[in-house]
Amino acid sequence: MTELSPLHQELVDTVPAGAGTRIETVTVAYEHDGQPLEGYAAHDAAITERKPAVIVVHDWTGLREYPKARAQMLARLGYYAFAADIYGTGRRFESADDCAAEAGKYYGDLPLMRARVRAAYDLVAEDPAVDLERIVVIGYCFGGSAALEFSRDGAALRGVVSLHGRLIAHEPAEVGAISGALLVLTGGADDVVPDSAIVAFQDELRTRADLDWQVTVYSGADHAFSLPGTPAYHPVADRRSWRDLVAFLEEVFA
Repeated sequence: MTELSPLHQELVDTVPAGAGTRIETVTVAYEHDGQPLEGYAAHDAAITERKPAVIVVHDWTGLREYPKARAQMLARLGYYAFAADIYGTGRRFESADDCAAEAGKYYGDLPLMRARVRAAYDLVAEDPAVDLERIVVIGYCFGGSAALEFSRDGAALRGVVSLHGRLIAHEPAEVGAISGALLVLTGGADDVVPDSAIVAFQDELRTRADLDWQVTVYSGADHAFSLPGTPAYHPVADRRSWRDLVAFLEEVFA
């Protein structure tokens, strides 16, 4: 199993591994339109039946340790977790300028953003360890935006969760193809997602009366509130958002 830094291993260990749990992790090479991608899968090999799957989309730094830690946490809960790679093999960034430039390519080309998530979805749906009728996509920061965009793409999903992701409202509304429930977890002190953005996004969702959605705002939480080791980390919002995510998965996978 992949070894993580003490910071991220501590995060993983907040989810106890049950007796007999045997977490296996593997780096997965795949591609989209000629671009090599490198994802990361984690699951409990002691569970032999097909598992509900959670696709995890990384923040704007790329597929680094953090989404892998979240994948291991989800695997400890019995899910097949796949950390998707949106940027491409080896494309990982540290400086804010580099991250903004790379993420901006996808914010400026939403069909490409959706297609990169679709590449991960198609791969996961074909995996014999996965119950293809029970798939959820979640994402953090940039990944939250990507997950919500992908929900509009018509894929068969049980749900989508955005954790401190940018909220991109479409005009005219584009909600007809959303097939699963939506959960938006955002910070009450997030300058990237001000109240006006939340209202605009909710107003778009309201154009479809039968759509199942929920927005939860955590007071005092800034953008990236769930990322340990960053200035924005907000432990209370992190704990609450994890509990809200787990409850959502239990409900939509039931």
